[in-house]
Amino acid sequence: MDLNWLQDFVCLGRVLNFTRAAEERNITQPAFSRRIKSLEIWLGTPLVKRSTYPVQLSDAGVQFLPVAREMVTTLTDIRQTIRAAERGTTAFQRFAVLHTISVHYLSGRIAELENDIPGLRVRVYSDNLRTCCQFLQEGNCDFLLYYRHKDVMPVFDERQFERKDIGVERFIPVAETQAALAGGWNLSAQTGGDIPYLSYDPASFLGTVVDQIIGTRKPRLALCYMDALAEALKRRALAGSGVAWLPERAVSDEIARGLLMAVGGAEWQTTLTLSLFCSVDRLDRVGKQVWTAL
Repeated sequence: MDLNWLQDFVCLGRVLNFTRAAEERNITQPAFSRRIKSLEIWLGTPLVKRSTYPVQLSDAGVQFLPVAREMVTTLTDIRQTIRAAERGTTAFQRFAVLHTISVHYLSGRIAELENDIPGLRVRVYSDNLRTCCQFLQEGNCDFLLYYRHKDVMPVFDERQFERKDIGVERFIPVAETQAALAGGWNLSAQTGGDIPYLSYDPASFLGTVVDQIIGTRKPRLALCYMDALAEALKRRALAGSGVAWLPERAVSDEIARGLLMAVGGAEWQTTLTLSLFCSVDRLDRVGKQVWTAL
């Protein structure tokens, strides 16, 4: 039996869609389907009801899913422990984290922890939210760090893990200072021309947060650019291309230096919660120190 088969099945059990699961696993759908079929042949029973839409797990699939999750987690943990032992070092503490959090929070915080936790070794997987959540659920990381918002549904079943909220920050609309002043880019103003808008991908978490902020209002935003990454939007904002919503931590230095400015009052801002997830009982000694310290 191949570990990939188990990881594929765990992913399918979560999304219940062969196309989406294949995309998340970064393989073609025919190849993904063949691997699920290989797992079923190995077990000797169907795990999926393929005649239903959306896809449903069979009774055997429902019974096997938690077993598969546990097997993925156990095998991944054992592999990491064996590799670390062969190197004569402590295991890496593996973080899955959004790009902007990695750049503007985690790298600095890890530098602080290295002074307090002897032998700390960290591996960071910076990726989009869907992939980061997949890493945690499939046991390929020890910690998941991402933003949450009170009006946006969680993107995975948070009840499977322990959660610690470790900070909050404002999420604000900003623009390059000279361009904003020259163009009259102010979301709180009642009159004025269109404001070029640098948007997140609508399917992304931060894109959903911006949609919640805007609500039923109709600000003078003219969409001119779209990207899933906050750092990409920040670069476009610094170039004077338009207005983007960004975590305050990511732009605090540029605001202090006068390169960027907020272009809307409190009614156009919201608060994001920085949340840390893990399975504490799976952490080694150093991992538990990290969980306590963060």
